[in-house]
Amino acid sequence: MNTTAVIDHIVNWLKEYATNAKVNGFVVGVSGGIDSAVTSTLCAKTGFPVLCLEMPIHQAASHVNRAQEHIAQLKDRFENVKDLRVDLTPVFEEFKTEVPNADAEPTQDMALANTRARLRMTTLYYFAGLHGYLVAGTGNKVEDFGVGFYTKYGDGGVDLSPIADLMKSEVYAIGEELKVPESIMKAAPSDGLFGDARSDEDQIGASYPELEWAMKMQDEGKTVDDFSGREREVFAIYQRFNRSNRHKMIPIPVCEIPSNFR
Repeated sequence: MNTTAVIDHIVNWLKEYATNAKVNGFVVGVSGGIDSAVTSTLCAKTGFPVLCLEMPIHQAASHVNRAQEHIAQLKDRFENVKDLRVDLTPVFEEFKTEVPNADAEPTQDMALANTRARLRMTTLYYFAGLHGYLVAGTGNKVEDFGVGFYTKYGDGGVDLSPIADLMKSEVYAIGEELKVPESIMKAAPSDGLFGDARSDEDQIGASYPELEWAMKMQDEGKTVDDFSGREREVFAIYQRFNRSNRHKMIPIPVCEIPSNFR
């Protein structure tokens, strides 16, 4: 991949979109991960104002430290970058007091994890509305169109997606070219929605290189019966996530009313 050409293409795409939309800049949620680091740097390179938001909710210290390191570096490199920290932990805790206690439900942890992502989306759009900015998404191609590893109307609720046509490995290559901090480059990918150290691989059961391979195999028309051992296991994992999260990747279904009913 020609990383320099890809970077220039994305930056020009962002600039053109923002100019045509007549907006004032971009807001990006910075988590301490590679995707948000690359996205915020690409936005910064447009020259438009960029607001980097930290939105911790019982966040692991390692995530907070990496996010702050990246933001400090970005502000040193780009005069158009500002940052703000909005601690959403009290909001999240208050939310939990207002909904029925679901301790006995096995789905409670996931429901609350998705609530964290949706509180952050709401916060991003508050500041976007305040300043006339666009919310820049941080999802990559494997997450957005492969396994659907994001929260619907959470981190999936954005105005535009600058890196959604890049595989995770390509995001890392772009990150290296953009001089993303080494601590982020080496950190295990994590959505940070559970307040602990679990990684994306812990949750999915496969690494991003494995998922990229499975995505390519599905595009080539392969089936699970074409593989054995670990490859068969990974392909089955990919297909399970791809099927169950299909609702995130397609337009919202609309019930069309037959003309003779009108």
